[in-house]
Amino acid sequence: MTRPGPQDISRMSAALVAARRDVSPIPALTVEFPDMTPADAYAVQQGLVSTLIAQGDSIIGYKLGLTSRPMQELLGVDQPDYAPVLASTVYADGATIALERFIAPRMEAEICVVLDAPLSGPHCTTAQVWGATRGLVAALEIVDSRIAEWKISLPDTIADLASNGAVAFGSRVVALGEFDPALIGMVFTRNGDLVSTGAGAAAFGGPLDAVAWLANTLYPLGVTLPAGAIIMTGALHAAVPLASGDVFRADFDRLGPITVRAV
Repeated sequence: MTRPGPQDISRMSAALVAARRDVSPIPALTVEFPDMTPADAYAVQQGLVSTLIAQGDSIIGYKLGLTSRPMQELLGVDQPDYAPVLASTVYADGATIALERFIAPRMEAEICVVLDAPLSGPHCTTAQVWGATRGLVAALEIVDSRIAEWKISLPDTIADLASNGAVAFGSRVVALGEFDPALIGMVFTRNGDLVSTGAGAAAFGGPLDAVAWLANTLYPLGVTLPAGAIIMTGALHAAVPLASGDVFRADFDRLGPITVRAV
């Protein structure tokens, strides 16, 4: 087998830190270690996050990736992944985002869950997520890959913070009411032209189902989702490339619109 050992894990974490800092891609980790497992990749991710936190960053929530069928098909994987969301990657609605900080960015729209109480597995249910949720927020995420040309397998994107680049959150936190978050509709446009449509159900069956999966998945690692955390539940459509000058807008039923501009 060609799986990484502890020294290899540390070396790959350091390579991803450098790739983020230098905005310069590296070869897929699975080229060197074709038998690399998701567990190996999460160890690399943990090393990467530890270094970034030591450099002054902080965790404000978590993101789920690859929760929709279109994104799984786009990248050739068959299961979701997750990573912490770092404060340094967060923007507000209406932000102008410089593309020079990214390697090969793509844009996607999604629904986020803001927690009002902590959540933990091992048997977290959708009903428990509902009870722990402060509200829902619209978001636009820039996904990016430090792996050259997006030639990734599941372990590659896991190690690379689930391909997170940046995220803009809407300013409204909408309390759960007598509606199903899975049925929230979304229209996604670029420069006023329709790119895609979607609904909350596209991501793991619904935003609350996605959070329950995350809480249960993190439980064996000793991680509890804290009160106040923002959970990004995954794209509602296949991510699209962006270029300087592009203005992206997502209009969500109940949650309202969110817009970012790339320069």
